[in-house]
Amino acid sequence: MFMVVDLLLGGDLRYHMQQSSSNIEQDRVVLYICEIALALDYLQSKRILHRDIKPENILIDDAGHVHITDFNIATIVKENETVISVTGTKPYMAPEVLLCALDHTNGYSFAADWWSLGVTSYEMICNMRPYPVHSSTSIEEIHALIHNSCLRFPKSVDKDLANFVLELLKVDPKERISSIKQMKQHSFLKSIDFSAVYNLQYTPSFVPRKNQLNCDPTFELEEMIIEAKPLHKKKKRLSKRNKSRAVLTTQISQDEEMMQTCLNTMQKDFILYNRENELQNIAMAEKKKVWEEELMKITS
Repeated sequence: MFMVVDLLLGGDLRYHMQQSSSNIEQDRVVLYICEIALALDYLQSKRILHRDIKPENILIDDAGHVHITDFNIATIVKENETVISVTGTKPYMAPEVLLCALDHTNGYSFAADWWSLGVTSYEMICNMRPYPVHSSTSIEEIHALIHNSCLRFPKSVDKDLANFVLELLKVDPKERISSIKQMKQHSFLKSIDFSAVYNLQYTPSFVPRKNQLNCDPTFELEEMIIEAKPLHKKKKRLSKRNKSRAVLTTQISQDEEMMQTCLNTMQKDFILYNRENELQNIAMAEKKKVWEEELMKITS
């Protein structure tokens, strides 16, 4: 199987946020919010719940427009149903998602992605997340933080923009902005032409540099080097890994054998195309035609 995806050379939003010591410019934040919201609205129309909206999963193209990526934990939400599995990145998980772990809710739906957009928006504006949540923070602690915190914005931030972000961060998903239709009704966004945003007619104020690598090349290397699990459990992990490898090797051998059988069948029915040979044949045919014309002239 081959997966063909768009080439996005601008890096992810997290990288660019880390490169800047100050907050992202307001017009840039608004464009990003609108473009991400249009993507979420489209996913919702296809009944797809992303479940991991965060700066790391927002890629920027070479023109400065943003795209959602990483659908590893996305799921389909059937009509009149909800999702109950607790998954995502803790600091960006909606309250209703966390409550599923405590069996205090009947599940969650598309509004959860819009909460994550709210957290991402706040982070772009304030250069920090709205709640000090980490991977080690318990669900009870997160629940208390969300209900007891009073979110503040820098004085330089437009009050209507701050109000809009707070609408994305409503604890009750029924009160939360969770569609383009609701966004259009907000006073801050009434002047936005969403058709123009959809057609990429707004010119981004920031365009990634094309002559440099827009990512940290050491990031993945560090993840490979750092040992997240205790050393004293390494022997058990290696034992399990060796067993898994043995099973995997057997499975791979069977898969390779099956694939080879399929390829042999295909070779009987299909002729492999070779562009170089094709060009040579065309050139030879043209030469042959010239020779025949010259021969006809001589004989006549």
